[in-house]
Amino acid sequence: MINKKLARIMTIAGSDSGGGAGIQGDIKTITALGGFATSAITAITAQNTLGVNNILNIPLKMIEDQILAILDDIGADAIKIGMLSNKNIIICIANLLSKINKNIPIVLDPVMVAKGGHKLLDSGAEETLIKKLMPLCSIITPNIPEAEVITGKKINNIKDLEATGKMIIKMGINNVLMKGGHLKESTLTDILITKNKVKYFQNDKIITKNSHGTGCALSSAIACGMGQKMSLNFAVKRAHAFVNKSIKYAPNIGKGNGPLNHLINNIKN
Repeated sequence: MINKKLARIMTIAGSDSGGGAGIQGDIKTITALGGFATSAITAITAQNTLGVNNILNIPLKMIEDQILAILDDIGADAIKIGMLSNKNIIICIANLLSKINKNIPIVLDPVMVAKGGHKLLDSGAEETLIKKLMPLCSIITPNIPEAEVITGKKINNIKDLEATGKMIIKMGINNVLMKGGHLKESTLTDILITKNKVKYFQNDKIITKNSHGTGCALSSAIACGMGQKMSLNFAVKRAHAFVNKSIKYAPNIGKGNGPLNHLINNIKN
């Protein structure tokens, strides 16, 4: 029997056979931060640190059955959503989540392109993601390329990052964490924007090829914090620090974009 004091975090995302991102990365992150992870797999990918070789979407009925099986028995204190590769899967998830308890926090990482450049979201599905799913979520966590797709605006600097985040809020989104990792700055800046405040989270940028799964880890860490009844601000603060340390102590696995070290809580500074 599950310890009822353990936050139950459901991740709805694709499987990463390389173990660094997706469902695998989410489960590692949630577990490392003290949550109980459950999962609904939306797609199976054949990938490694060099890139994505193939994607097989899970049938809609199976995706739905996974989610309902979890909610009907185990339940969820928070939900993280990652890779949803096409319009029909997005609509399926949106329809399901529109019917659940509105008090369950939902964190959406609007995954569109893999680290190696492979497109993970079908052309034309972006609008469905923006209009059908994003308004249902407590917070979304776009990186710069994703935020540019969402708004159609180019982001060149920190000022643009904040302005674009405010634009996303005006689109009917509850909260947004703008990830600044793609900016050519020596400082890594993420910006949390809500309807009434702006909060900067900064750290020294670590120049490395071992950053595969950062978005997955960050969003699932935020979901875990919210499921553990942390404030949004503190959940983001802990997640930002967790990912930074995970990159710092990356295991240097594979020949390409290597994964993070999700077990950094076992490493002393």
